[in-house]
Amino acid sequence: MKRINTIFLLVALFSIFACTKDNPVDEIIPYANVNFTINPASIQYDNLNIVGNFAYVTGGYRGIILYHASLNEYKAFERTSPYDFPNDFECRVKVDESGLIAVDECSGSKYILLDGSPFEGPATLPLKQYNAVFDGVNLHVFN
Repeated sequence: MKRINTIFLLVALFSIFACTKDNPVDEIIPYANVNFTINPASIQYDNLNIVGNFAYVTGGYRGIILYHASLNEYKAFERTSPYDFPNDFECRVKVDESGLIAVDECSGSKYILLDGSPFEGPATLPLKQYNAVFDGVNLHVFN
C-alpha cells in the first residue's frame, strides 16, 4: 500500500510539472486570443500559396507572420520580438529580403522562419509561435 501511495504521489507531481508552460516566451509576451481561418490560395493571400513565401496578417499581440514552410506546412509567428520586451514597444519583426529570416530592427536579432529560433544578435528566446493547421485548402491559426 505504501508503494502505491508513493507511485501516486510521483505521478501527481509529474502531472503538475508537465502542465507548466514549456516555452518561456509565452510568459514574456502578453496573451492575445488568436483563432482565424484563411484560404492561402485566395487572391488576398496569393503570395502564401508558394512555398517559402510569407504574409503579414493582423492578430496576435502586434501582428502575425504566416510562413509557407513546406508543401503542406505553414508556420505562424508573433511579430513582437521577445528580446527586451516591453522596452522596445515600437519594434516589430519583419521578414528580410531573403524571405527566410525575420529581423528585429531595434536589437538586430535575427530569427529563422522555419522554427522561429534566434541565430544572430542578442536574442536568446525564439519568436512566439501560434498553431497553424493546413487541411489542404484552408489554414487555421489559433492558440
